[in-house]
Amino acid sequence: MDFDFTWLLWGLPLAFALGWGASRLDLRQWRIESRQAPKAYFRGLNHLLNEQQDQAIDAFIEAVQGDPDTAELHFALGNLFRRRGDYDRAVRVHEHLLARADLSRKDRDRAQHALALDFLKAGLLDRAESALHKLEGSAFEGEALLALLAIYERSRDWPQAKQIAQRLEAAEQGSFTTRLAHYLCEEAEQAQRNGDKVQAMRLLEEAAQRAPQLARSWIALSALNAQLGQPLAAFDALRMLSEQAPQALPLAAHALVELAVQTGRQTEAQALLQAWDARAASIDVTEALANLSNPPEARQRYLDHLAREPSLVMATRWLAGEPWPDETAHSRVLAALEQASAPLKRYRCAACGFEARQHFWQCPGCQTWDSYPARRVEEL
Repeated sequence: MDFDFTWLLWGLPLAFALGWGASRLDLRQWRIESRQAPKAYFRGLNHLLNEQQDQAIDAFIEAVQGDPDTAELHFALGNLFRRRGDYDRAVRVHEHLLARADLSRKDRDRAQHALALDFLKAGLLDRAESALHKLEGSAFEGEALLALLAIYERSRDWPQAKQIAQRLEAAEQGSFTTRLAHYLCEEAEQAQRNGDKVQAMRLLEEAAQRAPQLARSWIALSALNAQLGQPLAAFDALRMLSEQAPQALPLAAHALVELAVQTGRQTEAQALLQAWDARAASIDVTEALANLSNPPEARQRYLDHLAREPSLVMATRWLAGEPWPDETAHSRVLAALEQASAPLKRYRCAACGFEARQHFWQCPGCQTWDSYPARRVEEL
């Protein structure tokens, strides 16, 4: 049977026409999607500028669906999810980016850094730590080390924190001398809780040698020597405090008086406290000086303080020694004044405003070091 070439002549043009039509349809669809993607992107940007995060997320999702290979849109979308607190979706976006084989090294490091931030914000510290370690040698290494330092401080892993701080200092990311001394003091506290006072003493001496200007090490050394039954060494530590970190003397004023009485060095202690008092009025210093004085002199010190600086705390102290004809009324007035002045005796963080009855070397609220002044709220 002979083959009819007539069908071939008709089929080739028909196949060409169908292929051309299909390509035109694909091209038209591509143009439509290309126009829609930028529109969705700019719409999302407009929502973002107007602080309409939910609408911005919807627009960016639409843009990403139109062009799933656009890395910048993924980064924008992931950051929006994180800012909104939707950490699970932020993690999925950045993990999707890391799974792409065509991602450049720069964008891969950027996605890894963003993923670490997602875990940090979500409170998944172990996963954040693992993600941050993968940024070694990248452009984000400095930021990663700072984040790791915050993690180890938060988890109170002081040996690891020391290693990271030393790496940051070696990389010229700033001076971490004072912070390293704080870590030594923290390790000393742990050693004391474990009953190893010898190790605690060694760590505190190293901290004082590393950062003599850090008041914490001298105060801790004094307290440890007092526990070991060495009041002279304890007093000497506070004398070093007055020389190296005089601004912190009010924190140790009462301990200085107690040690002075034990060692018979009241005159030296009084001279140290009066030197501070000559520069500025302090509730703790005035009370410490009053404890070294007889009752009439003590009440006069309270009045002298009030003449320099109004203080409800000092007024309450003075009134406590003033004779009243009605003792019941006297005690009620004093109780009311004590209650009213109690909040004024607190310490306040200069970084976040967190108030506490005791002085902290690291703020429990914002985790900032040395943010508590050695002055009460009433004196600020």
